[in-house]
Amino acid sequence: MEGIEKNQFVSSLQDRTKSFVLRSIKVFKALPSTEEARIIGKQFLRSASSVGANYRAVCRSRSQNEFFAKLSVTIEEADESLFWLEIIAEAGILPIEKLNSLMTEAEELVKILSKARKNTR
Repeated sequence: MEGIEKNQFVSSLQDRTKSFVLRSIKVFKALPSTEEARIIGKQFLRSASSVGANYRAVCRSRSQNEFFAKLSVTIEEADESLFWLEIIAEAGILPIEKLNSLMTEAEELVKILSKARKNTR
């Protein structure tokens, strides 16, 4: 990747992970006021917000090893977010139709970040 293309990719992914967090907050706010929704929702919001925060940390990595480690954490958090979205849908807490778009974004982020990690080896 050329320097300008790489910078655009990084900037685009920063925007995308931030948008993922903001969209996740909206899903969290839409959860019903039940005990299970509150517990699962907090787990989901923690992992989803970590995606954006950890990707920012990836961009500030000081070494290849730090980059790889932080990117791995970001991938894990995106995958965990997807897991909690699946639980929210399958437990009937929110209808799948309200979650499909965010689930797709989580899947895409996992794929993109995994490929980026693979390319760093």
